[in-house]
Amino acid sequence: MDDGPSVRSRAISNALRLGVRPFLHYLPGHATSIRTARSTVDAASLLLRHSSNVQVESLNDPHPEDEGGRPVRGEWIVPRPPAGDTPAKKRAEGSAPGAVLYLHGGGYVVCSPRTHRPITSRLAVDTGLPVLAPRYRLAPEHPFPAPLEDAVAAYRWLLARGVPASGIVLAGDSAGGHLSAALTGELCRQGLPSPAGLMLFSPWVDLTCELSMGAQSRARDPYISAASARRVARLVVGPTGFEDPRLALLTCAWTDMPPVLIQVGGAEVLRTEAEAFAEALRRAGATCDLQIWKGQMHVFQILNRVLPEASAAMRDAAHFVRTVTGTPAKRARHGKRTRAA
Repeated sequence: MDDGPSVRSRAISNALRLGVRPFLHYLPGHATSIRTARSTVDAASLLLRHSSNVQVESLNDPHPEDEGGRPVRGEWIVPRPPAGDTPAKKRAEGSAPGAVLYLHGGGYVVCSPRTHRPITSRLAVDTGLPVLAPRYRLAPEHPFPAPLEDAVAAYRWLLARGVPASGIVLAGDSAGGHLSAALTGELCRQGLPSPAGLMLFSPWVDLTCELSMGAQSRARDPYISAASARRVARLVVGPTGFEDPRLALLTCAWTDMPPVLIQVGGAEVLRTEAEAFAEALRRAGATCDLQIWKGQMHVFQILNRVLPEASAAMRDAAHFVRTVTGTPAKRARHGKRTRAA
């Protein structure tokens, strides 16, 4: 049976539509306003609680041993083992090594691993795998491909420490979804082993925003507008513009792709981009599960402690990670799912 969005979901969406969306829509696209937005988002993130069943370790490796050579900074989120369950016991049970490499969203200009702990900590708890959330460089100070270089360095960091590619899932939301997909293609170009899977939450697929501008009049996105996204995109690409082929996810070859899971809100303006990307992947022969969650907003998964839909989506995400990495299930899946558009 297809139910509509929950009462909590509708209330939060209406609050964002009235308060946050006008602020983001009229935010000027220059460095001073971006710094203001960063401070605001960082402060707001303190209101979002994350799971206490994880240990968050700061990561600062200024001289990685692999040949990439870029510093790797960010957070290493490790699930706390249940009482009486030690790392040695887990190894004796034959748990396959693995990790989630999570690239946070924020339009390539704001946010950090700290702001996305509600997602990364939930992934760690539900999958039983550690999560690496790198602090990649942001625009406009560091336009593309600087974030991609940092993402490649983070992937190499995992490989150099014994995590096999078959146990790594690349994941990200919004701009982090774009970065995760671009990273998958870049690994192929550099001859690095392919990850086990790719998982995208509300990915910002088309930085030219042509698709989202066309969908703007039909979408009821609570806080993301296509106009503001396009203004930010000009900062992201820098002086070289949109000519870098690594930016254009819809025209890449996408051969030999790992399994892909895409979750997108039915109400968000980026829905058309997610649908187009899923179709492009399927045409290339990739296995892609596109989930459209009815009435949900952009990156609703970050509210998984308060929204039943977000919690259910995160359970689906954890199931995908466990499946592609061969990680044993930690708990039974349950709860209402409302995915139809």
